[in-house]
Amino acid sequence: MRKCIALLSCLTALAACTPQSPFGFHLPDGDAEAGRDAFVNLGCNACHEVAGVPIEYLEGITRIKLGGETTHLRTYGELVTSIINPSHKIGPEHRARGAVLDGESVMTYLYLNQIMTVQELVDLVAFLQPTYEVVPPPPGRWPIYP
Repeated sequence: MRKCIALLSCLTALAACTPQSPFGFHLPDGDAEAGRDAFVNLGCNACHEVAGVPIEYLEGITRIKLGGETTHLRTYGELVTSIINPSHKIGPEHRARGAVLDGESVMTYLYLNQIMTVQELVDLVAFLQPTYEVVPPPPGRWPIYP
């Protein structure tokens, strides 16, 4: 009986963590194709690449990969926060790759918040969110949540 209750609790918690969860902050639905255009027009492709998405990238620049396999669901709120406040959470792998200057994300210095429209933000999230694929952590390891 305890296992059934624990399983039901876990399933309920997972339902609350879906990308379009009714809980928490949520902007209107975006247009993924317009988000792809915004990704290029805002110059995101200078420093980022998106897993499985053919976009022209600048040569010779170390890029931060977005999308692809992850052990942690990238929620709508997390993606919005990462775009408008990139220094909120900086992973150690990004620090090692030179994406940090004076303790802040280099992206912070691009002033995107001053030039990006709300619609572009909404569309960027619509473009990026489906590029993530949640996979189980490697055997013997607990998932590491950023």
